[in-house]
Amino acid sequence: MSKVPADLKYVKSHEWVRVESDGTLTIGITDHAQAALGDLVFVEVPAVGRKVGANEACAVVESVKAASDVYAPVAGEVVAANEALGTSPEILNGDPYGAGWMWKLKPTNAADVDALLDAAGYEGYLKTL
Repeated sequence: MSKVPADLKYVKSHEWVRVESDGTLTIGITDHAQAALGDLVFVEVPAVGRKVGANEACAVVESVKAASDVYAPVAGEVVAANEALGTSPEILNGDPYGAGWMWKLKPTNAADVDALLDAAGYEGYLKTL
């Protein structure tokens, strides 16, 4: 069973969101997603300053099995990107909720985060797959 930390929000496309104390959002892919992809060989994160719409493809993860887009859970502006993933994509496999974060976003509307799935909702969704 995949790890689903209770303090995060989730999207059905397998991204997680952590609300930081300054109101920014840290975003990554879930343990379920990295396990399904297998060993990652390439990660592309969005550029700092890029404005993204909700559900917009803005990053790419590629494994030996497949390439997959990563989507912005909510609209906003990218304020930080985890450049370490570009040279060490395996970080995402080993620590998807910690060192494997992908980017930080300043949300256009912080209330949009409230509409995302909580841990129980995401676990319920995983059971339907």
